[in-house]
Amino acid sequence: MRFPADPADPADPADPDHRDHRDHRDHRDDPDQHDERQPRATAPESATLHQALAGTGGLDTLLRDLTDRAVLAVAGAEACSITVRRDGRLLTVAGTGGLPSGLDQRQYENGDGPCVRAADWDAEQHAPDLSEEDRWPTYAAYALSKGVRSVLAVPLAVDGEADAALNLYAPTEGAFHGSREEARAFAANASGAINAALRIERERASAGDVRTALLSRSVIDQAIGILMAQERCTAQTALDTLRRVSQDANIKLRDLCGDLVARTTNGASGGASQGNGGAPGRRASQRR
Repeated sequence: MRFPADPADPADPADPDHRDHRDHRDHRDDPDQHDERQPRATAPESATLHQALAGTGGLDTLLRDLTDRAVLAVAGAEACSITVRRDGRLLTVAGTGGLPSGLDQRQYENGDGPCVRAADWDAEQHAPDLSEEDRWPTYAAYALSKGVRSVLAVPLAVDGEADAALNLYAPTEGAFHGSREEARAFAANASGAINAALRIERERASAGDVRTALLSRSVIDQAIGILMAQERCTAQTALDTLRRVSQDANIKLRDLCGDLVARTTNGASGGASQGNGGAPGRRASQRR
């Protein structure tokens, strides 16, 4: 059973492009078809999830992959999303193609709902039948209008993110009664995968910052040397001059120094103090 097609959702679950990893769920209500279902990941098998996923395609790709895997791993789930709080507000960072539109956003606007509580309270939220749900009547009515009957939201332990949750949706009542442990195990492994990917991204960013800093330091040192030779001044005087020119011209010090080095290296500056291109040396002389 699938959610009704949502005109606002560009990824129609009935589209053949999205059918390959969901067709096995059409037989969930038929006990005789149990053996034809795609095998679900057990907790031990899922333990290597973060190792397999952390290096693939970046964090955004990882999150989308996790939502698809969650639908396959948790019995009863027809759609999945991931909620994270960033810059003081909750937002959905990934969702499956068959996710009815507005399910999470309506909760964020209301400031309450299963996803919001799971993320904010770090506590699992289960709504087995939204038609009888009295905790979030406005949200329940909206979700039912989208074909959603059951919701399970499980907190995610994500480093550096204050609040996060894995949200699972189903069109049938009591869809998650027998699979909440599966959802918890998947959420635990998903947290590990996300944290591994975050560490990789931080390391890459840190390495990039170090490279940028080293390159900046190198070009600044070269510019100081050029100015010392041109103006016959000390290194500190040359650096102070470059900083003043940088501030006056509203140009980053690194860019100013890079321009001076490039012009000097190419022989176009005539010693960096001649012509318009030799601004640092020329202005230094004018300040004496």
